[in-house]
Amino acid sequence: MTEINTSPPPTTTNATPRVDRFTTTQKIAMAILLTANFTLAVDFSILNVALPHIGSELGFATSALQWIVTSFALCAAGFTLFFGRVADLFGRKRLFMIGIVLLGVSSLAGGLASEPGLLLTARIGQGIATAMVTPAALSLMTTMFPEGPARSRALGLNGALMAAGFTSGAVLGGLLTGAVSWRWAFFINVVVALAVMVVAPFVLREPARGPRPKLDVPGAITITIALVALVFGIDNAGHHGWTHAGSWGPILGVLVLFVVFFKIEGRVAEPLVAPGLLNRRNIGWGNTAGLLAFGTFTSLVFLLTLYLQQVLGYSAVTAGLALGVLGIGTVLGGLAAPKVIGRTSAKAAIVAGLVVQAAATAPLAFAGDSRDWLIPLLACTFIGGVANLVAIVGYVVAATSGVPAHQQGLATGLVTMSQQVGIALGTPVMSALATGVVAATLLPGLQFAIGVNAAIALAAAILLAIFLRLPKTEVPIAAAEPNRPQPESESSS
Repeated sequence: MTEINTSPPPTTTNATPRVDRFTTTQKIAMAILLTANFTLAVDFSILNVALPHIGSELGFATSALQWIVTSFALCAAGFTLFFGRVADLFGRKRLFMIGIVLLGVSSLAGGLASEPGLLLTARIGQGIATAMVTPAALSLMTTMFPEGPARSRALGLNGALMAAGFTSGAVLGGLLTGAVSWRWAFFINVVVALAVMVVAPFVLREPARGPRPKLDVPGAITITIALVALVFGIDNAGHHGWTHAGSWGPILGVLVLFVVFFKIEGRVAEPLVAPGLLNRRNIGWGNTAGLLAFGTFTSLVFLLTLYLQQVLGYSAVTAGLALGVLGIGTVLGGLAAPKVIGRTSAKAAIVAGLVVQAAATAPLAFAGDSRDWLIPLLACTFIGGVANLVAIVGYVVAATSGVPAHQQGLATGLVTMSQQVGIALGTPVMSALATGVVAATLLPGLQFAIGVNAAIALAAAILLAIFLRLPKTEVPIAAAEPNRPQPESESSS
């Protein structure tokens, strides 16, 4: 079995300089990568508002509409770790381009779909494209910049735009459905994919790859089936309850598959996930932070959408615009996060972000049925959005620190997996909590679920404050002067 040396390499005097500015080529490359990731984040939520229109036009049964969302989430979460490793072995740029082509083709098919089967096939293609592009794009970012201000800034921009994409997807989907057609939610992706395919080959760069190890096929198959089963089981729980065989059956199977997976990883010569990598506390606990940060954030958007429409009586478009305030907060949080990390640390950013997020979410558990609650809701979601993105950028920095370049695809695959699984699982879990409270109205269930959401964020902050450890080789970003070479005690390869 391949052993990973987790001890810090010797200090060198000719280490890669830490810089806080992007070159012109890097700016164009970042624009391409950010545009792709933003578009994929939008795809998670852009069809939610349009589901009734799609169902009536294409002949979907009401009970089958959820598969338009679930089929995408299953593939995006289930295949991301596999493709993160594929990016390391066969090239991040190559995988990124293949994923963009698949995104364009599947989106075109979705926009032209005339029956349910074709639309679901297109959504599966979009989900697989997301699993390809997102870890490849993130690993291109982390290998484009050494650890330091420039990388934190790049990851901050990426986190801000991905979170903003998720929250703005509902707004954009409502506007497109009302103004033209839900089909334009697919056609926009085709335009983006064509633009990226034209420019990306000329500006994306990656380090030269060494000898290509063999792909751990048994491990890849096992973990992919496990992740798909996990998302499927939790999603079923949100629709049919936890006692349904389609809920607890897959989850029980997941436990068995995870045991099998780790046995495989301990025996193969070149494992998909090297145990030494997972043993690093910044990676294990960092990704735990990401899963919980994304899970609480995206599920809160779902709960507040129900609150604004079904309790306060606002239209879907108005509710989406109200949640746009939360999206603005996430963008500002992504821009502020590198400064917070630079003055403190990635761990401090995660813990503080989750604490503030919990404090901003908790008052919403007492929201009533009066529209007077709209202003407090906007204020709380704005603050919570800023805090959530500070935590998210902190976890990405923590979970990719101290990882050599040849494993960045795997590390960013884990990062992407944690966020995709968090997105896929958060909403069904909170939905099950909200609908599980027996009451005359939906409000008590929403209050209970929002309260649990805040409690999870606070509990996550406490656990991470205790257990998360950053690599000893991490140098505070604030100590690096702009554009001046700094001796480093960690490898920036």
